[in-house]
Amino acid sequence: MKVRLQWTGWLQYLPTAVVAVAFLALSAMGALIGTWRIPLFWLPFGIGALLLAVAAFDLITVKMGLRPREPMPRRRDDLDSFDLIHSRRSCRSFQRRDLTSADREELMRAIRDHTRPDHLIGTSPIRLEYVAAPLTAWPAVGVHEFIVAIAPRDYDRLAIIDVGRSLHKVVLHATRMGVATCWIGPGADQTGIVTHLDGRFDPCEDHVVCVCALGYRSHFKPLTVRAIERMQHRRLPMTSLFFADSRLRRPLAVDAPPFSPFERCYEACRWSPSTLNSQTTRCAAVTDEAGRTVTRFDFYAATASRYYAPVALGIWCATWETGCDALGIKGHFQVLSPDDRGAHDAPALPRYDVSWIADSVVA
Repeated sequence: MKVRLQWTGWLQYLPTAVVAVAFLALSAMGALIGTWRIPLFWLPFGIGALLLAVAAFDLITVKMGLRPREPMPRRRDDLDSFDLIHSRRSCRSFQRRDLTSADREELMRAIRDHTRPDHLIGTSPIRLEYVAAPLTAWPAVGVHEFIVAIAPRDYDRLAIIDVGRSLHKVVLHATRMGVATCWIGPGADQTGIVTHLDGRFDPCEDHVVCVCALGYRSHFKPLTVRAIERMQHRRLPMTSLFFADSRLRRPLAVDAPPFSPFERCYEACRWSPSTLNSQTTRCAAVTDEAGRTVTRFDFYAATASRYYAPVALGIWCATWETGCDALGIKGHFQVLSPDDRGAHDAPALPRYDVSWIADSVVA
């Protein structure tokens, strides 16, 4: 039933109505009891009636689309990279208007730029395809434009990381434009996605990794969606994400030299999106033998997930790279062998994936 409601687009509205009916049932029982009328009847009746009114308002304004036309959001060209990263929030309710032709073309240019072979970490090609269709996507509502991330059918972990890294750079560009976005993994209707790709998908060669909803943010959203947003706006502490050893046991002193020059990058990565807000990426800093200079940062996946963990790690890579560029710290991504890392007896998890190597001394 949950899956059916999800794919028919009713799951975002039903919980409010169910809770409202439950409170009204409690008030009916309180009326039968006949005593303590304020706590047993009027209080649950008031809550139930209010929630029922909210459910009706959500159905009319969001599900049926009977609401006033909302203004276009402004661009955010005045924000620096870190403020832009922190300003970005997953959007789960979109306006009915389409992207303007100018915004769509600017996004297409960003997609072409960030998926160029020389911009990838791996060697396998990836694609970000634009789809304009009202695909079913949980829990977003009103969305009718998407970017579909496609990797080769034969599993290539670096290609999955490149999907996360490239698509998140497009997401940050969209944020600067004032275009809202929402990463969607298991909540997307894969069959509908493939159908609307209309010849741009070969089931023998391609695999849909995830999608990203696009559009202009709406202030009208179901109460259930508001609750989901509030619950997911939480992050692990820095001590659970950044470490000073390859075993990920010693928390990194992020505010002490020689690690402190990257302090804003740590915080930016901490707030990066991940599937179900699971935060599966970890990072270990590596210094020279004297411990005075940072030489690289190694990025790990904390779970065995074959797709969502490497996508999340790729999102971290994009955030880290954007932050380092803003700080004027140059570096590059490279996959190092166990010999290069000195990690011959490393455990299976957390799994090492890629390193950011400083191109110059960072002390």
